[in-house]
Amino acid sequence: MTKPVVRPSVLAIDPYVPGKSAAPGAARVFKLSANETPLGPSPQAVEALRALAPEIAAYPDGAATRLRQAIGKAHGLDPDRIVCGAGSDNILALLALAFLGAGDEAIYTEHGFLAYRIVILSAGGVPVIAPETNYRTSVDAILAKVTERTRIVFLANPNNPTGTYLPKSEIERLADALPPHVLLVVDAAYAEYVRREDYSPALELAATRENVAVTRTFSKIYGLAGLRLGWGYGPAQVVDAINRVRDPFNVSSAAIAAGIAAVADEAHLSAAMAHNDRWLPWLTREIEALGLEVLPSVANFIAIRFPEEAGRAAADADRFLTARGLVLRAIGAYGMSQFLRLTIGSEEANRLVVAALGEFVASWRAAPRAAHG
Repeated sequence: MTKPVVRPSVLAIDPYVPGKSAAPGAARVFKLSANETPLGPSPQAVEALRALAPEIAAYPDGAATRLRQAIGKAHGLDPDRIVCGAGSDNILALLALAFLGAGDEAIYTEHGFLAYRIVILSAGGVPVIAPETNYRTSVDAILAKVTERTRIVFLANPNNPTGTYLPKSEIERLADALPPHVLLVVDAAYAEYVRREDYSPALELAATRENVAVTRTFSKIYGLAGLRLGWGYGPAQVVDAINRVRDPFNVSSAAIAAGIAAVADEAHLSAAMAHNDRWLPWLTREIEALGLEVLPSVANFIAIRFPEEAGRAAADADRFLTARGLVLRAIGAYGMSQFLRLTIGSEEANRLVVAALGEFVASWRAAPRAAHG
């Protein structure tokens, strides 16, 4: 050998490509491609960061003790069974590292979060894809993919980028049916946005089962994406395994301080929920009224389907909107090339998107329809 050899599973990874954030030539840009909150972070979190500034020469608390206690108090959880990380992606990667070996299989769904495939391959595991039904997770399809080599099932609930979800009863059915050696990881990054009575982020399952863990994030409704902060909750042996493989100081002092403040600011959290409760159904109705299909979403984004015709396709809509400073997320990498994902934005951004989509659809009438045959 003339040079170091990269493991084949690593070379099989397609690097994650975030949604674009620029719109060259536009006077103003509204970034609606990353599911960030339009309300920004809690003012209390911002103040906590300012107060921390003189202390940044010191290492953080490697166990994030006060943050785990704050999370535990907010959710009624045992802090000893909480582990924090640099975003929930970090927790997902640590779970894969701890529980997957070469040749072990891990399952995720057809339109599931791209990070699952990345963390599985990074750990040397084998990704196994379970088909979805009408862009919804199918418990039966997941169970049909389970083999003696299966070690983890990654399940986003709600799912990104579809916005669809499984009710609590289906999550319980999946947990009941999985072999006891298979770890069910419920990625509930968007749990705070869900308003359905039959939904659960599965924390109670993680509290009572030996093979269920849950991941959560501060990047969405809490508005701390730039600080990279997430957490996981699960059985003692799962948390112990994560703590054995994580970096000693995987959460910064800044993230800890801001996270503690954000959890305590219930008013800001309630305002973010109320904003989404208003604009998610409004955007869905207004865009459907234009004749475009919108997948039913319970999160802070919607997936909009465009015709697969020249001049009317998602790529055409993306160019049209970007030219007007409205940046949405193309999701072809998720097997959904006919869709764009729209994050619920500010009132101004939401109204501008609907108006621009109205212009785009109206332009179809002025253009000849593509010939078929």
